[in-house]
Amino acid sequence: MTETQHLRETAVVPEKETLDCSGLLCPLPVYQAALVLNRLTAGDRLRLITTDPGALRDVPAMARQRGDTLHSVVEEEGRQVFILEKGGTS
Repeated sequence: MTETQHLRETAVVPEKETLDCSGLLCPLPVYQAALVLNRLTAGDRLRLITTDPGALRDVPAMARQRGDTLHSVVEEEGRQVFILEKGGTS
């Protein structure tokens, strides 16, 4: 079983929204993700897709600063797929 399959099979809470930021460079993926997270309710999940390698540092940093939870990061076919859950304070 691959890591990607394992994450998909164990995901209990579906994502509320998906944001595809493929082709966008820093800071746009983080900025757009923050805009979507601002609209969500605490506990809602966002599936964020990026192609910017810098997102591997930037998205976890954004989640920590906002008080959100980063549940998973999977790299596949030149993309990074993040599952973020909106925290109660952001």
